[in-house]
Amino acid sequence: MAFKRTVRALSAAALTGALILAAAPAASADQTRRDQWALEALQAESVWKVSTGKGVTVAVIENSGVNLEHVDLKNNLLKGRDFEDGDDDPSPEAGGLQPDHGTAMAADIAAHGHGPGGVDGVKGLAPDAKILPIRSGGTGYADEIRYAVEQGASVINISETQTLDLAEDREAVAYALKRDVLIVSGSGNGGNDDIRFPAKYPGVLTVGGVDRSGEVWENSNYGPEVLLIAPATRIVSAGWPGSKKLHIADGTSDSTAFVSAAAALLRSKFPDLTAGQIVNRLVKTAELPESAKGISLPDEKYGYGAIRPLAALTEDIPAGPKYGPLKVPESLNPSDSGKSDADYAAENEKADQKQMIFLGVLALVALAVIGLIVFLIVKLSRRNKNNNGGPDGPVGYPQYGQQPNAPQQNPYQQQPFPPQQNPYQQQPTPPQGQWPPQQ
Repeated sequence: MAFKRTVRALSAAALTGALILAAAPAASADQTRRDQWALEALQAESVWKVSTGKGVTVAVIENSGVNLEHVDLKNNLLKGRDFEDGDDDPSPEAGGLQPDHGTAMAADIAAHGHGPGGVDGVKGLAPDAKILPIRSGGTGYADEIRYAVEQGASVINISETQTLDLAEDREAVAYALKRDVLIVSGSGNGGNDDIRFPAKYPGVLTVGGVDRSGEVWENSNYGPEVLLIAPATRIVSAGWPGSKKLHIADGTSDSTAFVSAAAALLRSKFPDLTAGQIVNRLVKTAELPESAKGISLPDEKYGYGAIRPLAALTEDIPAGPKYGPLKVPESLNPSDSGKSDADYAAENEKADQKQMIFLGVLALVALAVIGLIVFLIVKLSRRNKNNNGGPDGPVGYPQYGQQPNAPQQNPYQQQPFPPQQNPYQQQPTPPQGQWPPQQ
C-alpha cells in the first residue's frame, strides 16, 4: 500500500478540475461536446465514417479504477478486475487522490454519449470499442498486464507512472508484445527528461502531450522513448462520483488515452496488422507543426509528430516490419529484435521506394493509354474529314450525280491561276457513270 502512493497519474490538475465541474451546474450537452476540442482536432466526425473501434477491447489499467455507472460510458464497459481489493469490482473508492482519473481515460477512449443518437454528453475517439476496466494494486503492473492479455485486450492503456524498474514488469511487457498486444503509456508531466516506467520499457508506445496550437505542451516530459504526441490540455471527459459528472485536466494521461483510441480504430479496420504495424501507420502519418519542420526524427519531444487518425486509417501505408518503430524487448526472438531506429527507417525507406516504383510504372502505363486514345481520336477525326471532303475539297454543294460521301475532284486542276468563280455555279454534268458511288 505504501508503494501505491508513489504512483503518479499523468493528469495535472485533474482533481481541481473535477471539483470545479462537480460544484457547477450541469453543462449543456451541446456545450460539453463543443468543449471536447480534441475530437475536432482529431477529425473525429470523419474518422467515425471509416472506423469506430468496433470489435476491439482496450484495457484501462488505473489505480483509481473506473466508474461503472457513468451514463456516457457504461454500455461499453466489460466485467473487469480489482487487483487492489482482489475482487471483480474495479470502481473508484471515495477518498482517493484522483478518483475520477481512470473514468476519464476510459471515456477519452470509448465514451458513447447519451440521448438520441448519443449526441449528448462525453464521447470518446473510439466510441464502439469495449473497455476492460482494471484497478491496479500492489507493486508494478505485471499481473494486470497479463490479465488484460488473457481477457482478450488488443490495446492496453496505462496513464500513470512508477519509479521502480521491475523485472516482472519488463517480462509482462514482452509477454504482451509477443502476443500482439500494444501497450500505450504517457511520458509524464514534469516538463523534464524524467520518463518513468512503464513508459521507459522497450516494447511500450510512449506518448507526449501537445497543446491546442499544435506545439508540444510545456509540461510534457521528453526523451528518446517518445514516439508520438496527442492532445493534452484542457481535456473534458467523464468523471466521478455521480453518473453525469465531468472531468477536466491537462496531462499526458489524456494524450495516452487518445493514442490508445487511435490504435483501437486501426485494429478494428486492419485486424491483420501486428501491434508494431499499427504503430507504424500512426508514425508514418503523424504531423509536425511548422515550427518543428525539418527536425531529425524521432525527436525527443515530438517523437514522429502528432497523431492523425483519419490519415492513418485512409492513406496507403506499407505494413512495415513486425514490430514497426517499437524497441523490442531482449527476451523476444533475436531474429525479430535488435532493430534500431536506423534499421526501421531503412526498411520503411525501402518499402517507400518500392511503392514509388510501382506508382511510376502505373503512371507510365496511364500515359501510354492516354496517348493511344488521343492518337486514335486524331486518326478517326482525320478520316472523317477526308470522307467529308475535308479542308482541301471544293467549296459548295456536291455536284450532280455525286454521292454525299464520294471524294471530290478539284475543278481547277488544269488552271494554275484560276479565276474567281461562283462557288454555287453548276458544273457541267459529267457523262453517265463517271462518278460511281465509292465503296
